[in-house]
Amino acid sequence: MTRYKIGELARMTGLTVRTIRFYSDSGLIPPSSRTHSGYRTYDVEALAKLRLVRTLRELGVDLPTAQRVLTREVTVTEVARTHADAIDAQMKVLRLRRAVLRAVAKGGEMELMNELARMTDEERQRILDDFFDDVFGPYDLDPGFEAGMRSVRAELPDDPSTEQLEAWVELAKLVQDPDFRESIKAMSRRHEEMRAAGTEMVKPGSEQMEAFQFSVQQARAAIDAGIDPSSAEGREVVERVNARWAEVFGVPNDSNLRARLREFEEFGDPRAERYWALLAKINGWPPVPDTTAERAWLREAGQSLL
Repeated sequence: MTRYKIGELARMTGLTVRTIRFYSDSGLIPPSSRTHSGYRTYDVEALAKLRLVRTLRELGVDLPTAQRVLTREVTVTEVARTHADAIDAQMKVLRLRRAVLRAVAKGGEMELMNELARMTDEERQRILDDFFDDVFGPYDLDPGFEAGMRSVRAELPDDPSTEQLEAWVELAKLVQDPDFRESIKAMSRRHEEMRAAGTEMVKPGSEQMEAFQFSVQQARAAIDAGIDPSSAEGREVVERVNARWAEVFGVPNDSNLRARLREFEEFGDPRAERYWALLAKINGWPPVPDTTAERAWLREAGQSLL
């Protein structure tokens, strides 16, 4: 039967003589026999075990676990599965740390970013649920609207980009901002009043939403063309926009229409739009358009009709 001395095993396995001697002394790979001179020798099975232990150690498996594999208390498959899961968890932590450090390098708040980044999906959702409970709870809102708002989650990926992490931090701060909460409460109160009066809320795909999109397009074209909102050309744009709204509402294009449109300005806090833009960035959705400039242009241009 073939026997190997420690030096030979070292050359064949890539392990050091010192390491093999340690494994032998600890009982992990005991010698198969000894020569007349007292030198330890090892057989082919010991060589195979050394190679297995070397591989396990390279993969981060500790020696006690390697010992359990050698004695067949656990299988290599079980150890591989357990350590793969552990590595996945470690990688998630490392990716988050990398995102935090990159965000901090751009001037972010380190402690806050680290705390918010380490939250689970459930913990992140609790922040949003608390926000909704506060701003929606006391009011009689359209059930479909409220359920739809509450159903949208902030799902930060395991490997977030710096931008996604920054968006989550900004969103968490936004929904906890008392001033923003008061603004949304005011919208909720108005929503409740309009619902009680039988006024339909603006919904995706509705004529009102199409009219809003037409308004934004008209304002964007005017901004791109450099049209002063207080100029005659600016008034013409507003008249086109108002004519579209009058058609949707089925009312004359007069001061009453303008008064009705001003009611919708109560829902025009740009931070509400920012909320959706941040959620889109966190969740990897297509970017949400920012209509702040267009709405401001229309508001200023509308003043010329008063």
